[in-house]
Amino acid sequence: MDPKVLAFVAVPMLAVLPLASIFLLPILWRAVGSSLGWYLRRKTDGRRSQIVELMDTDERIYREKSEERRRDSSGSDDDGWENVDAYSPGTAKNGEKGEEEWDGIVGFFHPFCNAGGGGERVLWAAIRATQQRWPKAKCVVYTGDHDASKDAILERVQTRFNIHLHAPTVTFLYLSTRHWVLASTWPHFTLAGQSIGSIIMAWDAFSLVVPDIFVDTMGYAFALGLSKFLFRDVPTGAYVHYPTISTDMLESLNPKSAVGAQGVNAGQGTGTRGTVKKMYWNLFAKIYSLMGASVDVVMTNSTWTQAHIQKLWGQMRREARKPSAIAVVYPPVAVTEMEQEIEASAASESKREKVLLYLAQFRPEKNHKLILESFAEFVKTGTEAAKSARLVLIGSVRDDHDSKRVYELRLLANELHIRDRVEFHLDASWPDILDWLRKASVGVNGMWNEHFGIGVVEYQAAGLIAVVHNSGGPKLDIVVDVDGEPTGFHATTSTEFAEGFEKSLSLPNPSAVRLRARQSAKRFTEEEFAKRWTAQMETLVNMRKKTAAPVVT
Repeated sequence: MDPKVLAFVAVPMLAVLPLASIFLLPILWRAVGSSLGWYLRRKTDGRRSQIVELMDTDERIYREKSEERRRDSSGSDDDGWENVDAYSPGTAKNGEKGEEEWDGIVGFFHPFCNAGGGGERVLWAAIRATQQRWPKAKCVVYTGDHDASKDAILERVQTRFNIHLHAPTVTFLYLSTRHWVLASTWPHFTLAGQSIGSIIMAWDAFSLVVPDIFVDTMGYAFALGLSKFLFRDVPTGAYVHYPTISTDMLESLNPKSAVGAQGVNAGQGTGTRGTVKKMYWNLFAKIYSLMGASVDVVMTNSTWTQAHIQKLWGQMRREARKPSAIAVVYPPVAVTEMEQEIEASAASESKREKVLLYLAQFRPEKNHKLILESFAEFVKTGTEAAKSARLVLIGSVRDDHDSKRVYELRLLANELHIRDRVEFHLDASWPDILDWLRKASVGVNGMWNEHFGIGVVEYQAAGLIAVVHNSGGPKLDIVVDVDGEPTGFHATTSTEFAEGFEKSLSLPNPSAVRLRARQSAKRFTEEEFAKRWTAQMETLVNMRKKTAAPVVT
């Protein structure tokens, strides 16, 4: 062919190629995801059938035993699963099964499900609400807790949280890749590394079984992004306790900003290293927002978290035309139980001791060090309130890193000369926690930008006077005025916390504050959580019913 003719034909084609690639790449991208998703469905179809068959068998055995007990006792079944309390019952349309009869698999992505913290309470309460609303649904928990069997986990759920789950319709699939999301695995570029790790872990989960609905309850947005990439017909839900990266975090890198003195990376945005860190964080925030835009239903645990997620994900979600707004679903707290178990009145005031109680996992962001330093400063004042006052730290220990942290805190208490007035209680049972809530006077929280603060609500429900960090959920949602009167105190520095301890233990009429705090806590009951959770899950169930793909055989 004549070179001139070749050029005449080739040049326009080369000019068109970039334009064509713009349209072809998204199509190819979706095709790759769909192909991988098809592969995973084929791979796990046998296991899915086994899981469903096993659960159905367990359910049948359970009901047969329940029927036998009823015949023997001529009474009703205690668990009440046969008479499900549907918080917002659905209706059957056009001959379809009613929503309460939906029997698909809900995959709960919570690799640290046995940790025993506030996030785990949300998981178990969510599963219980799902079981009650859709009794035939199968709840699958993807976890990395290989050292705990199903019976052991459910027993701990009951002991730690007093949450009773219907065992036949819940099962656990064990991940082999949880180490990929540990901070120790990624000493550098930890945010990106852990996000990559969550993708690896999500692939591991989908290699075990592909759910009909996929819900993340730990904050792994990248896992949800992978789910949508692989399975466009699988609705996804996120319960966000704390944004992986927030605008406050970005701002904290600047030492001159309003929040520059707060957080583990405070003021580190200077110099060459700081500039690179800012670029890295900003790039990560954009990718994180892209992942968030893929999620079908987003729930946050507080107005603080909602505001940050809205700021990060909102615009992209609007562009993606997601059907639901970002909702606040306050975490469940055993408010009703505490009101029944713990008296809060003028008469019970004499039973209270000068105990300052801190309920929190022994994680670095909980800032136990600040509370120890504040308590030492309070003790040094030598006031009447400080005399014989004690600090009690109760929390779960997840791993060796937490154990080492507790050891270091014990050393700090010794260095501050308060060792004899500080107690550590690790992995305490729920009855033990209730005992401390009965006799303590003050509840403490030292975390900056605590996303919500379940422990703080527990303080209020138990009638404790809260002294909390002046930020996040404890400030915006929980320790707020009732009828124009305070329910607790806010603080930032060790001196302010010490002053808060002094005020709390010096009130002329502490029972009045305790009653206001208990009234404030009524907004965070387990029943209220179940209603809000169910409303959001109904959106996911309805989406699944509309997009359900035929089962691969």
